[in-house]
Amino acid sequence: MAKIQEMTQLSPTMEEGTIVKWLKKEGDSVSPGDIIAEVETDKAVMEMEAFETGVILKILHTEGAKLRVGEALAVIGKPGEDVSTLLAGIPQKSASAPSPTTPAVSSKENGSPTPQQQKPEPVAAGSPTKEIPSASALPQTQTPKENGTSVGVSSNRGGLRVLASPLAKSIAIENGIDLHTVIGTGPEGRITKNDVLDTLNKGTSPRSSAAGPSRSDEVVTLNGMRKTIAKRLTESKQNLPHFYLNVDVNAKAMEGFRADLLEFQKHLDPELQVKVSLNDIIVKATAAALRLHPKVNASFQGDSILQFGRVDVGIAVSLDGGLLTPVIRNADGKSILEISKEVKELAKRARERKLKPEEFSNGTFTISNLGMYGISRFTAIINEPESAILAVGSVEEKPVVENGAVVAGRVLSLTLSCDHRVIDGAVGAEFLKTLKTLLERPSLIAGVV
Repeated sequence: MAKIQEMTQLSPTMEEGTIVKWLKKEGDSVSPGDIIAEVETDKAVMEMEAFETGVILKILHTEGAKLRVGEALAVIGKPGEDVSTLLAGIPQKSASAPSPTTPAVSSKENGSPTPQQQKPEPVAAGSPTKEIPSASALPQTQTPKENGTSVGVSSNRGGLRVLASPLAKSIAIENGIDLHTVIGTGPEGRITKNDVLDTLNKGTSPRSSAAGPSRSDEVVTLNGMRKTIAKRLTESKQNLPHFYLNVDVNAKAMEGFRADLLEFQKHLDPELQVKVSLNDIIVKATAAALRLHPKVNASFQGDSILQFGRVDVGIAVSLDGGLLTPVIRNADGKSILEISKEVKELAKRARERKLKPEEFSNGTFTISNLGMYGISRFTAIINEPESAILAVGSVEEKPVVENGAVVAGRVLSLTLSCDHRVIDGAVGAEFLKTLKTLLERPSLIAGVV
C-alpha cells in the first residue's frame, strides 16, 4: 500500500524546510535510510531519508518549494500502484514561499486585501523615515468604488479631482510632488504608490533633484534560519530577566601567551600546527572558569535550577542570512590546540551549512565575539535554555596601571549577560573575576582543569 513521505523534522527547532535538491526521481527504488533529497532547515542543509520500501510513485513538490513539518513531500509504493485516491486526500495548498522579488502590495493598491497586505508599506529608501499617516489624517476624502474592488483618496485642487491611494498621497506630500503631474496607472487612472515612486526615480520632483535618485523598495523574504533567530531571541529577551556585568582585561599577557604558542608550534610536524587565536584562549579560559563556578553553567527549569556536569561551550558564527552556534563539547577537558582546531572545523562546516543537529544544540554556555569587527564592547542576548552568554569585544590600546605607574596597555572588554532567575550579581561577578585572572595570567589555566 502506498504511503506518503512527509517533511520530517530534521532539527529540534525546525518548523519548515525548503527542498534544495532531489537525489531520487520518480520511478527510483528506495528503502528506509536511503537519502532522497537535501532540505534546508532553519540551521543547515540536511539529508532527508526515506521511511518506506518501494518506488517513488509521485514527487509532490519541486526544488525550491517550502513545506511545513508534516506536509506531504512524495508518495512511495509498489510499481504501477494507483495512488489517485491517496493524492485526492492530500490538502491542496501551496507550500512554497512567495518569490523574494515579489513585494507585498498594499490592499489599497490591488483591491484584494489579505492579512499580510494590510501591513503598512515602507516608504522608498531615500525618503524621510517617519510614520505614514492614516487616510483619516490626510487632507482628503476616501472614494470607494461601488463594487468594493478599489478604494482611493481624492484631492481637489482648482476644481480638478485627482484619484490616489493614501500611500501614494503620503509619499507625494513627503517629497513635494504635485499629484496633478503624475500619470496614474491604476483603475480609472488612479495613482498608485509605484506611480509616485516612478516619478521620484525619473527625477521630476523638486526634492528628487536635490536629494539624488532614490532606490526602489525591496522586500527580503525571511529564510528559515532568520525566522528561528527572530522567534527565539524575542522569546529570550521577553522571558529572561537579563542583567549585564562588564570587566576590562589587560590583554598583554594573553597576547604574549599566544605568541609563545605560535612560536612553539614551529618545531612541530606541519600537520600538528594550528594557528591559535585569542578567541581560542578565551574559550579555554571560560571553560576553566565555568568548571570553578557551576552556578553560571546552569539552566532555569521552572521549579528548579539544573547545574550542568558538562561544560559545552557554543561559539556564535556569523553566516550569510543569520548565525549558528556550533558547540565545543567538554571544552574544559581539551587543550587550547584541540579547541582551536575544532573551532575552525566547526565554523567552516557551519558556513557551508553542513553541521549536524548534535553539533549546534544543547550547549551550556555561549561566547559571542565581535572583536574582529572593531567593536569595543556590546551586550548579547542569552541563548535559551542557557543562563549566560559572554560578549567579547576587540583588544584596544588604552592606558593601564602597572606597578603603580600608568603605561600604554592592551585592553580587552568582556560583558556577561545573565539570567537573574539563575545567576545573582555576586555570582556573575565572581565568575568574571576568575575569568579575568585566568586571561591575565594564562599560565594558570593548565592548573585549573
